Amino acid sequence: MTTRLSRPAVLAVLTLLVIVVLSPFGLVALNAVKSPADYASDGPLSLPDSLYLKGITDFWIRVDFGEKLFNSFLISASVAVLAVIVSILNAYALGIGRVRGRGAFLVFFLLANLLPQEALAYPLYYLSKEVGLYNTQLVVIIIFTAIQSAFGTYLLSSVYAAFPREMLEAAAMDGAGKWRTLWRVVVPISWSSLSVLFTFFFIWTWNEFFLPLIFLISNDKQTVPVALGVLQGDRLMDATTTSASALLGILPAILFFLIFQRTLTRGVMAGAVK
Repeated sequence: MTTRLSRPAVLAVLTLLVIVVLSPFGLVALNAVKSPADYASDGPLSLPDSLYLKGITDFWIRVDFGEKLFNSFLISASVAVLAVIVSILNAYALGIGRVRGRGAFLVFFLLANLLPQEALAYPLYYLSKEVGLYNTQLVVIIIFTAIQSAFGTYLLSSVYAAFPREMLEAAAMDGAGKWRTLWRVVVPISWSSLSVLFTFFFIWTWNEFFLPLIFLISNDKQTVPVALGVLQGDRLMDATTTSASALLGILPAILFFLIFQRTLTRGVMAGAVK
């Protein structure tokens, strides 16, 4: 027998997760506004004598961070939207349409999502070279749309499999076809699950490093994690500038998470079971 978690219990779990996530963030932010002299004399856990923002401005200018932010946002937002749409279409066919071989398809999508990126790197690199998409943001969007939608299809299929048949029959009696039923009935009712998927797809794509490092070799096409990774071995980067780079790298994802926190909480509340 399943019972829904109470709202205070879910909020307590989410609060604990936020604390765990923000503790390292607080340490990074503390050292990002600390001068190299303060860091060297008092260590990473001390409070700064004054706000020192030169590390942030130096890093911003050095990597043209505004350009990297735009690249990451463009790729992450495109992947999140496209992956949700592809997941909806696939899950509608598998969960509600009940196509033949549904179980095999779900296993395929699950295995595709579990494949390590290292195994995908060479064939995708060769294919992108062949079709002329190498070193373009489009190839990264296509790759991550396929990867994220595999997970989204697997998750949404189980949600749509339990969709109330009475509503589908009522829509059919009103003369709605399958396409109209999908967008007028199924999608609005499952909006909480879709919003959760969109949020996670955006954050997951934003934090990706390995494949963008391989496929985006031009400096003007690189994303934020790639720019941070490339500069890790830069001996001109002192500890405070490194902290500033880490702060600028994770701050957009945290802001995005906080903006959509209410939407995320509603989605978790809608599907939380014990």
